[in-house]
Amino acid sequence: MTVSLQVEGLGKKYSLGTTRADSLREAATQALRRAPRRATGRDRQPAREPFWALRDVSFEVQQGQVVGLVGANGAGKSTLLKVLSRITEPSSGRALVRGRVGSLLEVGTGFHPELTGRENIYLNGAILGMRRHEIDRRMDEIVAFAEVDRFLSTPVKHYSDGMYLRLAFAVAAHLEPDILLVDEVLAVGDARFQRKCLGKISDIADRDGRTVLVVSHNMGAIQRLCERSLLLEGGRLVKAGPTRDIVAHYLHDELVGSGPHQWIDVSAAPRRGTGQVRFVAARYTSANEQTGFRPYPDGRVEFELEVDASEACTVPSFGVVFSDRNGAKLVNADVLTRGLELRLKPGRNFVKLTIDELHLVAGTYAVTLWAGDLVGVGYDLVEPAFDLDVVEFESVGFGVTPGAEYGAVTCRLNLEVL
Repeated sequence: MTVSLQVEGLGKKYSLGTTRADSLREAATQALRRAPRRATGRDRQPAREPFWALRDVSFEVQQGQVVGLVGANGAGKSTLLKVLSRITEPSSGRALVRGRVGSLLEVGTGFHPELTGRENIYLNGAILGMRRHEIDRRMDEIVAFAEVDRFLSTPVKHYSDGMYLRLAFAVAAHLEPDILLVDEVLAVGDARFQRKCLGKISDIADRDGRTVLVVSHNMGAIQRLCERSLLLEGGRLVKAGPTRDIVAHYLHDELVGSGPHQWIDVSAAPRRGTGQVRFVAARYTSANEQTGFRPYPDGRVEFELEVDASEACTVPSFGVVFSDRNGAKLVNADVLTRGLELRLKPGRNFVKLTIDELHLVAGTYAVTLWAGDLVGVGYDLVEPAFDLDVVEFESVGFGVTPGAEYGAVTCRLNLEVL
């Protein structure tokens, strides 16, 4: 199998506290500013502290693979993509890139704001080394995907963020780069466009045999797209392997201190309501009692909620709501639907809410806390209170776990032939 990317001992060092001139004009301006201080002997530069954004990173990516880059903010993911796309030079090591690279690292990267949408398409194609007739052959597909045909002759500086993003992705995906680098830019688009982009990325690898590197904090998208992933921590590659293992490792580390049995302070979270009842803190556990949220097939989940009440009261509507990253509400677990009543004493209360079955597929969900009366008056609505990262659960039967593209919630079922 052909190796598309070969990275050996890659490192990238920056000097903290210094600003590097990116143009001759900036260099001249900095020199003029320092001239008076230099004349009086006050132009002493502080010691430069080195910072390694990447250190000794080595890996290979085969042609046609879709590989995920996983890690916390500041782990070095974006820096790695910038080195691979030749936006910045490495400080040590080397990266061998076989083929043309298309990158989508920021919204509209590579676009000139004064040029029209059409002119920017030709500009990006020329940067990739494509001839005009090759670009013309893909023009209709790009415009149809981006849905900007009415604005193609308008300078892109007048585009909305959504239009900018759609055209940027369409250009990067359709101009046939051998390697496509995609940073966390899909979070800007709406749900429909995100699904469209994810489908296109899959097509690029499966049908066209091209290589894709994807950076995302959406673990559901990473697990859907990538069979293999890389985990970066502090600029170092700490683990590489099947995406399922990488995501589980990442979420385990991320949720230490905020996972099962750890209280999450929600007292300062965005909220609205009368304040008669007020959520203070929450914690959760899943049936297997592991760090992170990995529901077993029985799906039992327990929430413990710390609640303040201004006076003794009965709360007929009380529960949690699960939403996806686009705000679509997926699951409502409210005691109102079960005919249960919650009686609170004045002051601090601790409430345990057990959901007997919650079969969420892997992904990140926003959890909303709600307390109110029978006619919809809200005592407290904390939206969102916290995020819940669901790791792919161990499936039974054939051992196949469902993907989010077929729905976020699974269910227990039986089958018989009549």
